[in-house]
Amino acid sequence: MGNNRWFSMNEICEYLGISRDTALKWINKKNMPAHKIDRLWRFNVNEIDDWVRNNGQNNTK
Repeated sequence: MGNNRWFSMNEICEYLGISRDTALKWINKKNMPAHKIDRLWRFNVNEIDDWVRNNGQNNTK
């Protein structure tokens, strides 16, 4: 807890055990928290952990 690290696409896929295609699908269809900086996706691990705990529901909106 308290980990405020930012993950790359490869790191988040490894962390969640999913493919890049699945991550992109979750970003677009399930509102997985992600931040696009230029052409690179970045993921705050705290936001991802909260999103997973909430069964894929993004309660920040």
